[in-house]
Amino acid sequence: MIEFKLPSLGADMDQGKLVEWKVKPGDAVKRGQVVAVVDTSKAAVEVEIWQDGTLFEQLVPIGERVPVGTVLATLLAPGETREQAEQQKRAARPAPKPAAAVPAPPPPVAAPVAGAIAQRRPVSPAARKHARELGVDVDKVAGTGPHGAVTVEDVEKAAAAQVKGAAPAGADRYAEMRKAIAAAMSRSKREIPHYYLSETIPMQRAAEWLARENEKRPVTERILMGALQIKAVALALARVPELNGFWRNGAFEPATGVHIGVAISIRQGGLIPPAIHDVDRKSLPELMRALSDLVARTRAGSLRSSEMSDPTITVTNLGETGVESVFGVIYPPQVALVGFGRMETRPWSEEGKLFTTPLVTASLSGDHRASNGIRGARFLAELRERLQHPEEL
Repeated sequence: MIEFKLPSLGADMDQGKLVEWKVKPGDAVKRGQVVAVVDTSKAAVEVEIWQDGTLFEQLVPIGERVPVGTVLATLLAPGETREQAEQQKRAARPAPKPAAAVPAPPPPVAAPVAGAIAQRRPVSPAARKHARELGVDVDKVAGTGPHGAVTVEDVEKAAAAQVKGAAPAGADRYAEMRKAIAAAMSRSKREIPHYYLSETIPMQRAAEWLARENEKRPVTERILMGALQIKAVALALARVPELNGFWRNGAFEPATGVHIGVAISIRQGGLIPPAIHDVDRKSLPELMRALSDLVARTRAGSLRSSEMSDPTITVTNLGETGVESVFGVIYPPQVALVGFGRMETRPWSEEGKLFTTPLVTASLSGDHRASNGIRGARFLAELRERLQHPEEL
């Protein structure tokens, strides 16, 4: 039997509220399939499953808030039967403790027994089955049938009420989000020994090349400078791989791919850094399409759990807000964050000549446990060099 647990969907997530089940017991599921929707402090996220199997039992009802790591459901492994799963459940139950010797109880009183029987509201088999499918605790449903019986209609009304109240709105959601961000960033500054570096990068070649490329493309397919910068970061990481990964269990864990988290502002305030996967393997047009899609889905509240849990490094670009540079706070368990400020024309000297040219300040926030200033400087030098040869990106 396989356990399906609530994953961590970001450094600022300690718990989540189950909003919707996309599957029901008995359904076959495939690796990568969306099986549930969980509301975090920032957005409703579609949660994928990473094993093939058959959903056996839903353990968390809709509307319940649970900590990260909670088992949401169990699955039958391929070839496993329900009978085998039931045997595993019985075997996993702790043995009952032997009862201590107690005096013989007095004879039962009729009134309390009658009261206890009266409190057991009847539930139709169809209503009980429907409650399991919808993740509703049938014992908490007010029955409207004869003698207070719980009907299928009662269960459906309870499920609808759970979904309606599943996600906080407006000021409540914003306050909850800010609290989660504050907790995550406080943890980052408390636990991570940050170091900061910056590099001023000439952007004339990149800007001219990009203008020529975009002249060949329809407006809807043009590439933004931000996509060039993200791709350059991905390729520069090959030179300094210790910036691409995680600090876990007291050691650096290198990432197996370059999944760049892009800090995206959302309408209710704050930033969400979901991942674009395998950036180093994408062409610039593919990367631009992925970036546009990610921004649209982030602001529409339609993200997948892998996009929230997979970033191996984060890039934030605050140039559109007019700031010259940004020194960000690392999202744990990542070990680095790259920032870009605004691109503007300023005086520049090269080979003894003074002229004006477009410049951008790139910054690095690094985790001193995983890398050091020399390695960080090498990364920024490689990033600068990559942006001088945009045709190779």
